[in-house]
Amino acid sequence: MIKRFHVLYVGQIDLDNVGLQGTPANDRRYPNDRLSEVFFTARDVARLMDELGYYALWTAEHHFQHEGYECLPNLVQLSLWLATQTRRLRFGCAFNVLPMWHPIRLAEDYAMADIVTDGRVIMGVGRGYHSREVETFGAPLLDAEANREYFEEQLQLLLKCFNEESFHHKGKYFECPAPVDYRGYKLKDITMVPRPKHLPVDIWMPIASGKTIDLMARYGLKAMIDLNGEKILDDSVRAYQEACARHGRKKQLGEDMIWGTGFYIAANQEEAIRRVEPAHDERYKWFAPFGFVRYADEQGRTWGTPGAPARIPSLRDGVKQKAWLCGTPRDVIDGIKSIEAKYPGLEDYMLHWAEGLSAAEFKDQLRRFASDVMPAFSGAKIAAE
Repeated sequence: MIKRFHVLYVGQIDLDNVGLQGTPANDRRYPNDRLSEVFFTARDVARLMDELGYYALWTAEHHFQHEGYECLPNLVQLSLWLATQTRRLRFGCAFNVLPMWHPIRLAEDYAMADIVTDGRVIMGVGRGYHSREVETFGAPLLDAEANREYFEEQLQLLLKCFNEESFHHKGKYFECPAPVDYRGYKLKDITMVPRPKHLPVDIWMPIASGKTIDLMARYGLKAMIDLNGEKILDDSVRAYQEACARHGRKKQLGEDMIWGTGFYIAANQEEAIRRVEPAHDERYKWFAPFGFVRYADEQGRTWGTPGAPARIPSLRDGVKQKAWLCGTPRDVIDGIKSIEAKYPGLEDYMLHWAEGLSAAEFKDQLRRFASDVMPAFSGAKIAAE
């Protein structure tokens, strides 16, 4: 049963001339004052979500993006500030790109945020997908196996910081503490000071591949799956449940998962598609080259694999695949309930802010969703109490 409603804001500015025929993604370049708008946009959206009873605002860590699509470099720092601007809303990290961090520094920052906000910051980690970002920070990405290996050791160290009073770690990439003398004795272990107040720490990660799913289950991570076609969503939900069971973590279908879609509410489906289509198309101008078209064809093949479509998807493709819910409030309610009915453990639904949609229009959509859709889900009252 859906109980909590989330929003994903990846950190785009109000983009101009959007759509397939608009400014090419690689040609976008904005001055610093425009790129800085994202902090205040996040604040304004957070305040509105707080008033309307949403559960959490998730943001995304990225770097160097003069194109204006993903302009938030530090999620824990942002979340700390947003918590001072709101009363109860939570703030999720979707995701701290672990290969660009020293895991102890990230653990320390999160512990401080957890303590001073009394648990309103949600930890999330990812492996990264922008070569311009990850490789520039000196971590592997183009070598996928090295990236996975590096990430896993970082995750092990992060978990030691959270779960052990003191620890020693020696792996391929990290040794903590360093084998040095300190005040007359040889260091054997270190203690993270302070550790988080709320233990164990829930850590979320996006579902990307079968190997990722097994790693998530092995370490007890929770899962986010966003803008996936219905077939790939179902495959992922079932694979996550099966992997968790293999590692002794039995879950209901959909348990410990956040499912996200795009959306737009209007008088009818055709009007909703017409209104959000340029924003949808702007998103895929930027994201499709990174492989983020997670739809399946009639034979169940993922787009981009041999024999399956390899083009930029249309919004109508997304609506057909239930990755986008567009239409009247009733249409959106029915779309959410059709997925909810399949997965008895699913409690969290996330609204993806289409990257080409203005902040003003998105806030209007949040109001409409809160007034016309959320009341259809009795469990959502929990988030507003």
